Amino acid sequence: MKRFNTFSILFLVLALGACSDKTIIESDMGLSDAPDWVNEGTQAVDNDDGRLIHGLGMAPPMGDISLQKATADNRARAEIARVLSTYVDAVIKDYTASTGGEADLNVERVINSTTQLALSGARILGHWKDEDSGDVYGFAELDMDAVDKSLETATYLSAAFKDHYKNNADSNFERFMESE
Repeated sequence: MKRFNTFSILFLVLALGACSDKTIIESDMGLSDAPDWVNEGTQAVDNDDGRLIHGLGMAPPMGDISLQKATADNRARAEIARVLSTYVDAVIKDYTASTGGEADLNVERVINSTTQLALSGARILGHWKDEDSGDVYGFAELDMDAVDKSLETATYLSAAFKDHYKNNADSNFERFMESE
């Protein structure tokens, strides 16, 4: 029951954060012994380390700690993929608007496959085990520089899109963080 409550609280915090004007993470999931990254959850951040997407995944006890960690890691990567997909959709809309709706029909397909490649650069930075529940949390990070580099080298993207993306990457990410 405690695992369900922890997951419910995490979902509620993330859902409420998505409805606000600016991404504000409440660090009050009832996990007082947890590291900050567990309480902060999945989010897009822009700080001294760069433009980053942080993903948090949780796995309940499974009888095999290795499998439990791998499950938490995969869920953390899935959270990054979810946030990245939303960001890519916003970039595509911005590009389409800037071209007067005359965007190349292949742009979305190419960007999505290219960002999937960039997603493979997501790194697992840590794990934490809740000793009370046995839940394991995994923390993943994707540096948006990896996404930028993947899009710059994508052979099927037009030079116009690449220029647009390069010139607007920071402002697009900033607007995305404000809308999350």
